[in-house]
Amino acid sequence: MPTTPTASDLATILPGTWNVRSTNFPMWLTRERTSPRFTYSLVSEDPLVLRDDVSYRTTDDAEKHVLGTDKWAHDGFVRRGKGRRRLATTRWSISGMNEAGTVIAVRFEKSLASPAGIDILSREGVVVDELRSLVARNTEKFGLTAEDFASLTWLDPVT
Repeated sequence: MPTTPTASDLATILPGTWNVRSTNFPMWLTRERTSPRFTYSLVSEDPLVLRDDVSYRTTDDAEKHVLGTDKWAHDGFVRRGKGRRRLATTRWSISGMNEAGTVIAVRFEKSLASPAGIDILSREGVVVDELRSLVARNTEKFGLTAEDFASLTWLDPVT
């Protein structure tokens, strides 16, 4: 069983930019959105609140941003979008990570706007050799079943 990080752990680990390296989310699997990244900034530690900026590139190489706020709720976060998306909420949690806290598995619950899914993220600027093998050898540590791992598509390495 993975050790689930506490809110206090996540206040330290999550701030910064993370690249989506593997996913089973349809929105990241089309060629319409590439190079997905999540950038988290700490708003408050107690209660834990993060601001997020989900960015990606479009087919015409424009960079798009989807902004939101993530509030800790028991064992995960409730994300609320900004602007037109303020009524949309999504629940998500960190299901596991490597010892260094540079690779995390994010599990999203089904919402009105999207299916349930999993993203494997790596901290920007940190080189993780053979990421796919690392996750494959440590599925339990990342909170993944064999079926979860098999459902993932590995995205092009970030340059």
